[in-house]
Amino acid sequence: MWAYNISPLQLALIMVATIEAVSLIGLFLARRFVLPHLRFHDGINDAISGTVQAIGVFYGITVGLIAVRVWNTHSNAEDVASKEAAAIGALYRDVSGYPQPVREKLQSYLRGYTHALIEDIWPAQQEGRQLDVGTQLMDDFQATLYSHEPTTAGQIALHGETLRAFNSLIAYRRLRIDAVLGSLSAVMWGVIWVGAVISIGVAYFYRIEDPRMHAILVALMAGFLGVVLFMIVINDRPFIGRNSIRPDSYRLILDHLIR
Repeated sequence: MWAYNISPLQLALIMVATIEAVSLIGLFLARRFVLPHLRFHDGINDAISGTVQAIGVFYGITVGLIAVRVWNTHSNAEDVASKEAAAIGALYRDVSGYPQPVREKLQSYLRGYTHALIEDIWPAQQEGRQLDVGTQLMDDFQATLYSHEPTTAGQIALHGETLRAFNSLIAYRRLRIDAVLGSLSAVMWGVIWVGAVISIGVAYFYRIEDPRMHAILVALMAGFLGVVLFMIVINDRPFIGRNSIRPDSYRLILDHLIR
């Protein structure tokens, strides 16, 4: 969780610096204790280059697909939040056509739910927690809505449209809740990190006499890898942390429609 509670720049620097440091320490240990016990010949660098390229291609495709998946997850989460806010606005307009006192009750439940989203539920989401505040409000709204019996043709049509809008709101709410704690599986992270170790480790076996040149090559590979992994981490949990999705869509509905 700490990674999501610092600025993206700080997280990027920490990840890149850590991966660089671990990679260079590994290079030092490999050159000190492993490479002296191996037999090198003139074409060894070509063989290593082929291995690096093969591993790089497969690992690059794997990480690229994971990065696209994570980015799509983040984009979908933003879309779900916007659609839930829009569903609240549409439902509020629909219930405005109901007779009193049902109208006031339904509007008050929606008003309370929107306030709870912004003031209570969203801060809890940013900490990786789930609050059950909205469930009771939605249950009360549903009980009041279902107990209303329209009498005229116009009220019957409006009631049917309101039920559809309410079902849409519940669906978007459920999707948002599911997305709060959603993230890459442990298996995915295992593939990412094991692949990173192998990708960097293969570069240790290049036959380069100058240790500084060898360190520069490994550092460049590790730095690029750190940037890619940072992008995956920062987008993996779209509702958690300081840089999470903001409840601006809900504030807009609250300020300009519900009040």
